Amino acid sequence: MRALSVLFTIFGAALSATAQSPHQWVVPHRAALVPFGTEPVRVTAVTAHVRIVDRAATTTLELQLLNPGHRDQEAVVLLPVPAGAAVSQFTFEGAAASPQARILPRDEARALYDDITRRLKDPALLEFADWGCLRSSVFPVPAHGNQRIRVTFDHLLEVDGDRADYVLPRSEMIGSDVPWTITVDLQARADIGLCHSVSHELVVTNVKPRARSLTIAEASRRSPGAFRLSYTTVTSADRPTATLFAYPDAAIGGGWFLLMANAPAATTQKSMLREVTLVLDRSGSMAGKKMDQAKAAALQVLEALEPGEGIQILDYGNDVTRAFAAPVAKNPTTLAAARAYIDGIRPLGGTNIHDALQEALSAPAMPGTLPLVLFLTDGLPTVGPTSERELKALVANGNPHGRRVFSFGVGHDVNVPLLDAIAEATRAVTTYVLPDEDVEVKVARTFAKLGHPVLAEPKLTHETAKNETSRIADLLPRALPDLFAGDQIVLLGRYRGDADLDFMLSGRGPEGARSFRFALPVRNASLAHGFVPRLWASRQIAFLVDALRQQGGDLGGPLQRPGTDPFADPRLCELRDEILRLSTRFGVLGEYTAFLATEGSRLDDWNALTTACQDALSGRAIATRSGVGAYNQGSNLWAQKLQACANPRNAFLDQSLTVVETTSVQQVCDRAFLRRGDRWIDGNAVIAQRLEPDSRVEFGSSDYFALVHRLQGERRTGVLSLGGEILLEVDGKNVLIAPAVQPAQSLTPMEIVR
Repeated sequence: MRALSVLFTIFGAALSATAQSPHQWVVPHRAALVPFGTEPVRVTAVTAHVRIVDRAATTTLELQLLNPGHRDQEAVVLLPVPAGAAVSQFTFEGAAASPQARILPRDEARALYDDITRRLKDPALLEFADWGCLRSSVFPVPAHGNQRIRVTFDHLLEVDGDRADYVLPRSEMIGSDVPWTITVDLQARADIGLCHSVSHELVVTNVKPRARSLTIAEASRRSPGAFRLSYTTVTSADRPTATLFAYPDAAIGGGWFLLMANAPAATTQKSMLREVTLVLDRSGSMAGKKMDQAKAAALQVLEALEPGEGIQILDYGNDVTRAFAAPVAKNPTTLAAARAYIDGIRPLGGTNIHDALQEALSAPAMPGTLPLVLFLTDGLPTVGPTSERELKALVANGNPHGRRVFSFGVGHDVNVPLLDAIAEATRAVTTYVLPDEDVEVKVARTFAKLGHPVLAEPKLTHETAKNETSRIADLLPRALPDLFAGDQIVLLGRYRGDADLDFMLSGRGPEGARSFRFALPVRNASLAHGFVPRLWASRQIAFLVDALRQQGGDLGGPLQRPGTDPFADPRLCELRDEILRLSTRFGVLGEYTAFLATEGSRLDDWNALTTACQDALSGRAIATRSGVGAYNQGSNLWAQKLQACANPRNAFLDQSLTVVETTSVQQVCDRAFLRRGDRWIDGNAVIAQRLEPDSRVEFGSSDYFALVHRLQGERRTGVLSLGGEILLEVDGKNVLIAPAVQPAQSLTPMEIVR
């Protein structure tokens, strides 16, 4: 690698002359933009290392270029960068006659992008119109060879209250499979409260009060879109921090919000005590390896409990037995008794889930503890009351001490919707254990997340002035889970008005009742926060599907009578219609709406789409209660209910537990587009059932660039970067953006509203 002097000379060459030169433009996020007949230089890998110190960021990008052609080529790398960025280093292998690397401010970058668009007939760069641009010349990229580039730029993070936001601009297009490796070393001036990415899944490799080391997870390396990292610093040791992203939507008189808050720290060195009841299935089907692993898991949990925390062990087959008359505090004597009891459990009999739950929930709780139940089963209920209706009623009405039931479904022969309903009704979650997975490992992973509780029964409420109605609605999750040390709240919902939102977080801590107030503004609401309504829609779809799924367990109702159509009930039709509408508008697809991405599915026939959605929901969500087909649904729905970062490829598990991704649905800016042939169709047009264009705009025409400039003001130019024709909804009208051909007579030129 040879260091090159960075030229900060005035960008003197005329854009027209530059665009006509024989080089090609390389954008690390997109395919190369090349003159006709030129074999493109490709980016094969990108590594980004980010160092943040006191809200100043230094980003180093290493790009690997491949020239598959037969001659050396010159490449000009265009790299979108945040406003105010400055190059501090630029190096690459080989000689260069006139090396240069320069930051173009936003307006100059826009002019360059427009000019390249006109000349190369490719709008790929338009989605970066809101950013500055680093322009660098690289020569040579050797024939059939590679070239490595390293560029480092510095910039200050944007700040919103106590929150600092780092953004690495990247394309939202899902066509590229170039893997990105991104690592972040974060050092703050005070203790870090929140640290979260809404764009990519993160793996935390080091945690200190004022530092974090992070990397994007393997599953996110191919995920498109800007890499976003937000963090807050703690101003008071005993007070959590909270922050809010807002997206404006005039149609609802306000917009959508994403609220994040970190768990409060305990005000004393003593954490809240836990009381753990282990409920082990000892039916005959547990014999062998499963029973051995379940017993090992129980022993591991007992060892992890602190002295003085509560323990109880129940095991059930045809009947239920227990280790102690009531939960007892852990000490050497009770621990020894618990170990001996577990050692003596032997598999036998059926599966009496009803009585096991009743025994676990009704027992007196140890005062001042957080009561947890780890409930393990490998089969359907076969003894005692077995209907889902009765079992769910037992949990709803027979849990006087508010025990949290963390369910573990071992194997495929479990009633997945039932276990999910039990867990969700008690502020818990379900964990599924596949036949070839280790029960002990799965139980240990779940229990590790339940250490050091700091706020039980948390509740986040919107505080209003006298005679003022609440300005927030449709909150997801509907009930917050208990908060443990290191937890973060990610809450999504709708708001009305534009005044600050006042919230109170309350609950029970180790010392008793605690409450915290936050005033969070929505005045910074931005269309750039299109990820907010999309995350809300994903969670809402999961909530609606689960509501349908739970209807299928009403064994005494009409859903179980042969020949009965569950969607004869208009309430279920309402759920179905909303699932389809949200999937279409926001481009959030799962197994029930995957047909929207199928080429043969007609987008202009809403009745046919509704029927397809209904068939999937009826045959899968409602009718499938156990087996691998229920397992995959439960896994998908929990992932959506807890979703806190983007899923642009709409990845989900199918019925064979294979990960399915979608490339014919594109989430871009705050819109969703569905591909049919060479045309991308705005989801809003599909919902309106108006797929014919009202006007036509030829690529590169004056109307086209008027539209470009309008969308720049709305921060939506990315929608023009889709390949092929684009049917875009603008002011309630459909505009067809098409190659430069004579428009059909029925179409009128588009009028651009500026």
